Amino acid sequence: MIYYDKHVEDMTCIAKEVNHGPAPIPEEGKWVQSKEIKDISGLTHGIGWCAPQQGGCKLTLNVKDGIIEEALIETIGCSGMTHSAAMAAEILPGKTILEALNTDLVCDAINTAMRELFLQIVYGRTQTAFSDNGLPVGAGLDDLGKGLRSQVGTLYSTKLKGPRYLELAEGYVTKMAVDKEDRVIGYEVVHLGKAMEAIANGMDANEAIKKNTATKGRYADAARYIDPRKE
Repeated sequence: MIYYDKHVEDMTCIAKEVNHGPAPIPEEGKWVQSKEIKDISGLTHGIGWCAPQQGGCKLTLNVKDGIIEEALIETIGCSGMTHSAAMAAEILPGKTILEALNTDLVCDAINTAMRELFLQIVYGRTQTAFSDNGLPVGAGLDDLGKGLRSQVGTLYSTKLKGPRYLELAEGYVTKMAVDKEDRVIGYEVVHLGKAMEAIANGMDANEAIKKNTATKGRYADAARYIDPRKE
């Protein structure tokens, strides 16, 4: 029951004739007047961070008729976040986006990412806003590529000793190529995802590493090679 203040009860009634409903938003190739959670669909990404900004989360959700059908949780910078991400992976699918927004996803970075995604989704700013029927469940895996590994860049540098390439989008950096003037001109990298797939399929581990090792830049022209983790 709704209770009205006496001031309101004593007011005379005036007809309200304008009721056009909400402005339509783009959703998976359609213009939708969203009035309920079930009216919302779309796939999108968002970034979240914790209060001390020690770690970050990239969250991808695929929402169909208000229900989260698919979730990809990628975290970096904090060991505890990986365990929180494991819990979030169990929590998110099957919930409405409103339920997910008001569910503790354990890690503040993941919670913040959920908030940012909610805003994009309900305002029609998804990645699939103008894509007919959106993307199928499973599309989140496309972000990971072969071997199903996140695209990670890990680089370290000091003023005294310069940069160290540790991991790039291609994979785990094993050697850096340096010219006569001590400038980086290339690197050797292991495609860990592909290597692990090969090992799982029965290939010898050493052979798998060797077969999935590549060089970038002017690697062959180097004056010397260094191990970025030891030298």
